[in-house]
Amino acid sequence: MGLTYVIPDIHGRCDLLSAGLAEIAAHSGGKPAIIVTIGDYVDKGPQSKQVIDRMLSGVADGLSLIALKGNHDAMMVEALRDPSKMAMWIAKGGDAALESYGGDPLAVPQSHIAWLDELRLMHVDNHRVYVHAGVDPGIPLDQQSEATLLCKRYPKGFPSGFGEFHVVHGHDNSPDGPLLYEGRSNLDTLAWRTGRLVIGVFDDDKPGGPVDFIVVRRAPAGQ
Repeated sequence: MGLTYVIPDIHGRCDLLSAGLAEIAAHSGGKPAIIVTIGDYVDKGPQSKQVIDRMLSGVADGLSLIALKGNHDAMMVEALRDPSKMAMWIAKGGDAALESYGGDPLAVPQSHIAWLDELRLMHVDNHRVYVHAGVDPGIPLDQQSEATLLCKRYPKGFPSGFGEFHVVHGHDNSPDGPLLYEGRSNLDTLAWRTGRLVIGVFDDDKPGGPVDFIVVRRAPAGQ
């Protein structure tokens, strides 16, 4: 039985990310497995720089990492390359990200900007579509817009995925989540603020939602 572990929105909480990766390594027991991180590594929380450094350092032996892009990751790249977009980024949590680099946009390494910019938008396996925000069920996967993949919000309680594929996403936070439906799983629990990160565990041979969860708890924001 192969497993895929899905880490949702981290938003500058390196403590949660590091603990989550350690928990995954223990849970997998040294067997080969896949980790999918579904974006929003930066902004809001205090350690955006440290989160990217941790992602760049790789994962434990036997584990494969697939890192996807979130809308905040795209926003950070745009702001650092186009000063006219800086104010909007700062207003949406970029101030915390910038502070993790000492407050100077010029101090953000080009390697970090390139890593964020080159992240994939989607991962698809035999049973599931993994994406930051969601997909339009009426459009082929290879024709989905970047705006949809990074920013879509499903109607409240919307149960469907993408045809026979279960959609695994974050972006639309629910502190009491995850929110689980027949066709999709929303794993975003506002972890950067609540201190509660929920990692979904999926059986690669079994369609549908998660078969298990890893819950990581650390101090809520500001404590």
